[in-house]
Amino acid sequence: MLALKKILTVIAVLMIAYGTWLMIKLSLPYTTFERYTDFLRTKQMAWHVKPWRISFYIHVFVSSIVLLAGLLQFSSYLLHHYPKLHRSLGKTYAVVVIFISGPSGLVMALYANGGPAAKTSFVVLSVLWIGVTVMGWKRALQRRWEDHQQWMLRSYALTLSALTLRFYVFLMGTLHMQLHPRTAYVMVSWLSWTINILLAEIYIYYSRRRLAQR
Repeated sequence: MLALKKILTVIAVLMIAYGTWLMIKLSLPYTTFERYTDFLRTKQMAWHVKPWRISFYIHVFVSSIVLLAGLLQFSSYLLHHYPKLHRSLGKTYAVVVIFISGPSGLVMALYANGGPAAKTSFVVLSVLWIGVTVMGWKRALQRRWEDHQQWMLRSYALTLSALTLRFYVFLMGTLHMQLHPRTAYVMVSWLSWTINILLAEIYIYYSRRRLAQR
């Protein structure tokens, strides 16, 4: 059972690392700051809105930092052998989410494709993301390490919505699902984070049960 857990952990880490690399690769074209680059072709109605435009570029360019810093937070080796680095990465992650990525994501959510249903999903995601990260940081300051770990797990589960959203879009395309584009986008906007947070809660629940049985 322990060996299986280690194998699954390694697979998950490799998948996230690969997804992060893809995110970096996808963000490179936006360094030209040209109006008709990739995803921006679908956002011409929002392009003239300066807060949205600034938020978009901020969100794109810092997403990989959050993904990498968050992933390294769950390294027990880093925690026990390089605690100062662990704390520095944790602070970087929390500061970026709470003050940069979260707020920029919230601004973008107000102009999301897919109509009110998709906008609502991304607004809820942004608010939750900031909120659970604040709770994780607060628990660290209180030295309540178990609670800190659980809140940061929730936070990172929401961070991974950047990857899972693109995975679901890819999956729908691969399966040739015959859905209206707006319907498909609304679906992935909700699935991208609700499944993640559900899996995090299930993991937290069973972790608490194992601790209680000791």
